[in-house]
Amino acid sequence: MKRLDVSWDGVYDSTGYLFSFAKSLACAVKNSPWAEGAEDLVASSGFAFRMWVSPDLCPSATSIWDFESQKPWVENGGFTCGYVGRYWGQENLEEQRRLEAVELIKRSIDSGIPAVAWDIGVPEWGLITGYDDQREKLAYLSITGEAGKMPYQELGKREVPILSVLTVTGKTDKAPEDILRDTKRLAVQHLTGGEWCDNAKGLAAYPALIRHFEADFNPDLSWNMEYFLGTFGALKYYAWKYLEKMGEKELADLYREVDQAWQEAFAIKKGEDLSQPEVRNRIAQLLSGAHQKEIQAVELMSKTG
Repeated sequence: MKRLDVSWDGVYDSTGYLFSFAKSLACAVKNSPWAEGAEDLVASSGFAFRMWVSPDLCPSATSIWDFESQKPWVENGGFTCGYVGRYWGQENLEEQRRLEAVELIKRSIDSGIPAVAWDIGVPEWGLITGYDDQREKLAYLSITGEAGKMPYQELGKREVPILSVLTVTGKTDKAPEDILRDTKRLAVQHLTGGEWCDNAKGLAAYPALIRHFEADFNPDLSWNMEYFLGTFGALKYYAWKYLEKMGEKELADLYREVDQAWQEAFAIKKGEDLSQPEVRNRIAQLLSGAHQKEIQAVELMSKTG
């Protein structure tokens, strides 16, 4: 088996719940010739700004978005990539797309870069790290940290049987100022509800999440609340650091405060008794404050994006 030595080490994850696509993408780039661009790409692809929240806080809400947009979103950050997808209602394309995806993966592994793929180990994003044509096996690294193998035939046919494979193939000459401009455009488009999703998205995700710490509190959803706080809270760091690096002081200051609010909310959820109304109220207030900061950020990015 041809296999890359890859781990999640070096991918900053403040909560342990960093959105699995963003974490996988950053790890793939860190294991490429363009490793210095890994953290920037989490922001420039727009994922540092994205939020999706379902009414019942089902974790799968974070994986309901337009998978076909992965390629243009990643390429916004000045990278080139390969992509193969096959979704619901496309069963007639199943074998063709699977074969295309396996070839895409093999080319990426041969170039020394792991491939980002859906439903790897668990129904989240993970990495394909190797292949064995003789045994028709893929090596993988799950977002859980589990390393294992799976048959070629299982690709796109596991717990949530859709196919999505993205590979990072190169860099373009897109100027940093153009990447920044288009990143703001992507962020505004998402935060104002312009990107497809069946659930509350962008700024609307805030009230959808906050209500679970207020009138709609259900102790049975305690872990779900932690998952959403951790998944999106860990992304805010990447928005802050990218904007700071690009000299966008006012925006960076806003996202530094947004990041701090989410981090504190997550820490309270992890360390205190959520059954106490005053504990939930503190989390709700922190999220409400972050919401207002992101509203201000949208106004700024709309003017300068």
